[in-house]
Amino acid sequence: MTDLETRGAPVVPAALRRAAPALVGYAAVRALGLLALALWSAARDKSAYTLLTARWDALWYARVAELGYGYEVRLPNGDVHSNLAFFPLLPWLERLLHSMTPLSYADAGFVVSLCASLAAAWGIFAVADHVYGRRAGVCAVLLWAVLPVGVVQSMAYSESLFTALAAWSLYAVLTGRWVTAGALASLAGLTRPVGLAVVAAVWVAGVSAFLRDRSGRRDRSVEPGEGARTAAHAPQPSLDAPYQRERAPEGAYVTTRALGLLLAPLGTAGYVLWVGHHTGKGPLGYLDVQAGWRNGFDGGQAFARFIIDKFTSIPSAFAGVGLTLGVALLVWLYLVCVRQRQPLPLLVYGGVVLALALCASSYFGSKPRLLLPAFPLLLPLALGLARLRTPRSALVVAGVAVASAVYGAWWLNGSGPP
Repeated sequence: MTDLETRGAPVVPAALRRAAPALVGYAAVRALGLLALALWSAARDKSAYTLLTARWDALWYARVAELGYGYEVRLPNGDVHSNLAFFPLLPWLERLLHSMTPLSYADAGFVVSLCASLAAAWGIFAVADHVYGRRAGVCAVLLWAVLPVGVVQSMAYSESLFTALAAWSLYAVLTGRWVTAGALASLAGLTRPVGLAVVAAVWVAGVSAFLRDRSGRRDRSVEPGEGARTAAHAPQPSLDAPYQRERAPEGAYVTTRALGLLLAPLGTAGYVLWVGHHTGKGPLGYLDVQAGWRNGFDGGQAFARFIIDKFTSIPSAFAGVGLTLGVALLVWLYLVCVRQRQPLPLLVYGGVVLALALCASSYFGSKPRLLLPAFPLLLPLALGLARLRTPRSALVVAGVAVASAVYGAWWLNGSGPP
């Protein structure tokens, strides 16, 4: 077995050793962020741990874990905030950990988030290493760690859990493990509404593979000449090249792929349909729940108006410029991903996450954290960082990590992530 084949089907200890630099670097960056948060919070006479575990969404998740669904808040303007808006996997894990340990629900959410963030870092490394090599994988993880809102990765929120499930599902697709990919996509769909991005990636990759197989069989059915015969019978490219492993017979492989595609949407569809039945509003009942939060998908019109309104006064115009440049940077990064011919599952996943985040019609301050799972957009930057000499890349990462830690501490001690 070659080294590449071993990397395609690694045993856990070998894979962990390969990912160790990325995971150690990630842990160091997050520890720096938590230290900065603790110092900043202490200076303001606040509890850093409370900020991480008992505000905004963390409170809603803990309440679902403790009391189940059915809680809602009616606002003076008539809006209804129902906890049905929050998908169930994180509360389920909080409840499970609470039942097995002395931890409170909030403590359990924090532990789940910490473990999930490490799993997410490992998954991001696995994907980037598979596509671009180990050095790019380490750089991708470090860039994800030093994002300005990276502190959310350590909060009792669902972003880390979702990113872990999404990254490993994408890795499973890239390496031809279709049932695993579908099962993880289903769990991602039980974590956040953006689980649709993982489902879309699995489905597009699967359908593409089916079409490629069909085209290959059609080409082989034609009686070719001597030169064409060689090309027709050459091994067909696949999503998991160059980490090809010995596979089951073609029929069995097609069956497992179909099973993976069937599994992928079950999480999202199951929860959405349950909400519709629970509310008595039919299959689209979940949209009514989101409407109670004034959240929806309008193609980005509300967000565009939000940015334009920033230019009505001089002080806020700087924020408008910053938001405009930020959106332009995200779009540019995605176009670079396309030009660099990232694997199709990564392009679909990154594009859907980007579209859902930018085109949501409410909670504009949440958009940076909603983009946390869009790690494929970091891969062009990771490639650039990987080309630098190690001392220079380490200096760049260290500088950005310090800035990110300070910003995260300031941000969470202020309005924080809604």
